[in-house]
Amino acid sequence: MSNSETSLDQLFLEITATSTDKATRDRGTGNMNTLPRKSVLALCRNATSCVVKILSSHAGYPAARVTSGAYLGGVRVCHNGTGRKNSVSTKKRGYDITRNPHLNKGMAFTLEERQQLGIHGLLPPCFLTQDVQVLRVMKSYETRSNPLDKYILLMTLQDRNEKLFYRLLTSDIEEFMPIVYTPTVGLACQQYGLAFRRPRGLFITIHDRGHIATMLNSWPEENIKAIVVTDGERILGLGDLGSYGMGIPVGKLALYTACGGVPPQQCLPVLLDVGTDNQTLLDDPLYIGLKHKRVRGKEYDDLIDEFMQAVTDKYGMNCLIQFEDFANNNGTASVAVAGILAALRITKNKLSDHKFVFQGAGEAALGIAHLLIMAMAKEGIPHAEAVKRIWMVDSKGLIVKGRSHLNHEKEEFAHEHPHVKTLEEVVQIIKPSAIIGVAAISGAFTEKIIKDMAKFNEKPIIFALSNPTSKAECTAEQCYTLTEGRGIFASGSPFKKVTLGDGRTFYPGQGNNAYVFPGVALGVIAGGVRHISDEIFLTTAEAIAEMVTEEHLAEGRLYPPLSNIREVSFKIAVKIVDYAYKKGIASWYPEPKDKEAFVLSQVYSPDYDSFTLDTYDWPQAAMKVQDV
Repeated sequence: MSNSETSLDQLFLEITATSTDKATRDRGTGNMNTLPRKSVLALCRNATSCVVKILSSHAGYPAARVTSGAYLGGVRVCHNGTGRKNSVSTKKRGYDITRNPHLNKGMAFTLEERQQLGIHGLLPPCFLTQDVQVLRVMKSYETRSNPLDKYILLMTLQDRNEKLFYRLLTSDIEEFMPIVYTPTVGLACQQYGLAFRRPRGLFITIHDRGHIATMLNSWPEENIKAIVVTDGERILGLGDLGSYGMGIPVGKLALYTACGGVPPQQCLPVLLDVGTDNQTLLDDPLYIGLKHKRVRGKEYDDLIDEFMQAVTDKYGMNCLIQFEDFANNNGTASVAVAGILAALRITKNKLSDHKFVFQGAGEAALGIAHLLIMAMAKEGIPHAEAVKRIWMVDSKGLIVKGRSHLNHEKEEFAHEHPHVKTLEEVVQIIKPSAIIGVAAISGAFTEKIIKDMAKFNEKPIIFALSNPTSKAECTAEQCYTLTEGRGIFASGSPFKKVTLGDGRTFYPGQGNNAYVFPGVALGVIAGGVRHISDEIFLTTAEAIAEMVTEEHLAEGRLYPPLSNIREVSFKIAVKIVDYAYKKGIASWYPEPKDKEAFVLSQVYSPDYDSFTLDTYDWPQAAMKVQDV
C-alpha cells in the first residue's frame, strides 16, 4: 500500500471516529475495505481542506444566526462560539420523523434522539456519522453506470434525507453537477413520467384559474423566498416537454442550495401546465400532464397574471420569481460575458476590439448581446458603435437591413450589408474574432468555420453554448484540434479535458449558468433586492471573471473550477448586496457593516442539527417532592 493510500485510510478512520464509539468505528473500518477508492477521495478532498473560522458578532447581525457548520468552498465556519451543534426542536414524533426529508437523519440519530423522538426501534441498531453516510451513498452511486439511474438515486435521496443529499452534492460538486443539472436533467425531463416518484414542486394547470391562491396553500412551507417556474415549452434544447419540464425548476433549485446556500425550505419549484404541442407526448398513454394542445393568448396571459398576484400576495414582493426562459437567458448572458471578459486576458485587448457573430438570434443571443453592449459602455463605447460590433445569424441567414419580417429586437442588430445565407459564408466575409452558438444546432461550427476562425485570429474565441451536449455547435476536441490549440473555447455542457498530439492538455470552460443564478439568488434574497436589473448580471459576470486565475487561463479554463462554485456564489452575493445598498434597492435596514458576515448568516448548512431535548436539573431543594 502506498503512503497516500495509508494516509487516506487513516483519514477515513479519523472521520469515522469523530462522533462514534469504538464499536461503531470498528464497523466503519470494516465497511471501508469494500468502499470504492474514489468515494473516499471525493469525501476526504473536502474534509482535509476544512479550516475553522470563528466569526464574531457584528452590528445588528449576530453570527449565531447562522446554522452550525456552514460550508463556503473549503471553509467550515463555526458560528456559536462553543463549537456545539445547534439544537432544534420539532413537535413531530415517531414515524413522521423518519418520513420527513427535512428532519430525517437516518442512522445518524443518536440513541438519545431516537428515544426522545419516539423512533427507537424504527431504525437499525447502528449509529453512523454523516460522513460515513456519504460514503455509503457513494458506494451505491458508483455501481450505476447509467446517468439517469444516478439521477434517480440522487432524487430519491433528496426525498428521503435532504441534509445528506446536499452534503453529498457539496462533497464533490464537479461529479454531481452534470447529474442533477445539465446534461442529465434533460434526459430526466424526457423520461420524467417514468422517473417520477414523489411530488416535488407544485403543478398548476390552466384549469386552475381563479384558484391559484388556494393551490399555494397546499405547499407545506410558508416562508418561500425563491420560486423557479416553467411552462415546459422550451426545455434546454429539447423543445416542448410539457409537464415533464418540472425536472428543470427542481434541478435549478437544488443548485440554489448546493451552489449558493439558499435554504431549501425557502425554495418552491412550479410547473404551469397549459398543455403541450408535443404530439409524441399527447399520444403517450403514460404521459402525466394535460393531454391537449397548448393554450395561448389571453387565457395564458391571465394565468400568468393570476400566478404572479397570488405569489406576491402570499409570499410578499421580495419573493424572487425566476421564469425559466427569461431568467435562463439572463443567466446565460451573464456567464457568457464572464467567459468573454476572462478571454480578454488571453487576447490581451479590450472588449471593443472584438467583432462578434452569433449563431442564433433568440432571447439567449439577444441577452448576451445587450450585456456585451453594457460592458462596452463601461469602456466608453457609445451604444451605436457597440451594436456595430455584433452580428447575428438566424435560420434565414445574416440579419441585415431591409430583410422582411424582422421583429423589433432583431432589427436593432440588422446592419447595412448584402444578404448572406449560411454561417460559413458569414464567418468568411465578416471575419469575426468571436463566434457564439446559442441556437441548439448540433455541429453548426463546421470544420471550415473553425479553421477560418483560426486563420483570421491568433486566439479565436469559440463559444458553443447550446445545451444539452448533443446540441453543442462543436466539441472541445474539434475546437482545440482544428485551431492547433489556439482556440479559446467554452461550452454550455461539460466536455472532458483534451490532450493534443504535442502533449498540451486543455480543460474546456463550461459556461454553466449555475455559476450565476445561485449567487444572484442568494444576494437578492439576503438583501431583499426589489429590482433585478441588467447591471446586476453584469456585476455578476465581472465577479466570475475576477475569480479566474492565470493558472486557470493557462489550462484553457475561462471559469473557476466547479469545485469552487460555493465560494464564487458567495462572492457574487456579497457584491450584489453591496450594489443593492449603494443603489438604494435593498429592503433590510439598518445597512449591515460587515456584508460578508451578513450574507454568511443566511447560508444553509448541510450539517445535521441536534434534536436532543434541552433537559436540565433545578437545585435539589427546589426539586424536593412534597409528601403528606
